Amino acid sequence: MRKVTAAGKAATRSAKAETVDDYLAALPENTRAPLAKLRKTIKAAAPKATEVISYQIPAYKHHGLLVGFAASGGLCTFHIMSTALTSAHAAELKGYKPGKASIRFSPDKPLPAALVTKLVKARIAENEAGRSYRDRQ
Repeated sequence: MRKVTAAGKAATRSAKAETVDDYLAALPENTRAPLAKLRKTIKAAAPKATEVISYQIPAYKHHGLLVGFAASGGLCTFHIMSTALTSAHAAELKGYKPGKASIRFSPDKPLPAALVTKLVKARIAENEAGRSYRDRQ
């Protein structure tokens, strides 16, 4: 049975998701489950954040873009949108694949909820302090 979006369209990875639910519904189960848990952790850590689709991925806004997540090529990615945080938490990210402002992880080795919470709260503090992306590079 094909997944159907809220708009009544068949959900596919090539179709643009209109909601986070649409985005997750279009994923294979092996990446959907860890990203659904990541979503739950983000929402708990940032209850005032607004959930959006930005740059075709699920993202959260609170005084600007806060964090986001995606799945591609069999990996999951947590976009923390802060090079300073990636550097500051390098030791805690061993075993994962940190990028400039993101963390890639295997669906079978998800990020610990405590680490996600810590990173989201640090991003909230950055955004509330008014630091722009350029300031964090």
